[in-house]
Amino acid sequence: MYDFAYHKPTSVADAVKLLADPDAKAVSGGHTLLPALKHRLNKPTALVDLSGIAEMTGIKRVGNAIVIGALTRHAEVANSAEVKAAIPALAYMASHIGDLQVRNRGTIGGSVANNDPAADYPSAVVALGATIHTSKRKIAADDFFLGMFTTALEADEILTAVEFPIVDKAGYAKMRNPASRYVMAGVFVAKAGGTVRVAVVGAAPCVFRQAEMEAALTSNWSADAVAGIKQDADGLNGDIHGSAEYRAHLVGVMAKRAIVAAG
Repeated sequence: MYDFAYHKPTSVADAVKLLADPDAKAVSGGHTLLPALKHRLNKPTALVDLSGIAEMTGIKRVGNAIVIGALTRHAEVANSAEVKAAIPALAYMASHIGDLQVRNRGTIGGSVANNDPAADYPSAVVALGATIHTSKRKIAADDFFLGMFTTALEADEILTAVEFPIVDKAGYAKMRNPASRYVMAGVFVAKAGGTVRVAVVGAAPCVFRQAEMEAALTSNWSADAVAGIKQDADGLNGDIHGSAEYRAHLVGVMAKRAIVAAG
């Protein structure tokens, strides 16, 4: 590593001021930034540790939604009685992120703001139609994820919480790399009244909605409804772990499993 200033603010306002420096970087769980620092792929002049900001932690029900502070650990989401009762698929997802060490260190805000193509949470955010709360505004899920590792967050803007609407049914299924545990293809399905949303992660450079499956499930909520739908492999990820065609096939398999899990 190399020298940099270290700050640990206790409020969102103070953190935003520190991040006005274009060479400063925010850090929460550190799963992405710290390895980048070790390999000198990122060289900030200052690290702004968000872990001391109490207002960015916790899980609560507000009306017909679950609001989760950005610094809430994956393990806390997985074990939350509030989340299990309201959106069990979200608790299930959190319980299967990485391994025990990752779940006890990683945060929902860090995962969503980083927008790794192989992260789990973006699919839940998009499928559930969540709202991203920041230090400046609120951003709809469909407007937040812009591309690989790219979001609508501005340089001095901090993700403070994620608001998940409580839906009628939801389910999640994924195929993960057995070594890294990163998602090769994951599908989150959600049904709220007459609206169905299907979000896919891992298979492409960025989370996306599967419109054809959404239309089919709106007419017939069952695994059979999507059995004949083939995901187009164009634009999907392909690497030593699996080709684009393989990931396209996985999208269909995981979608059916997610629907069964949703009930």
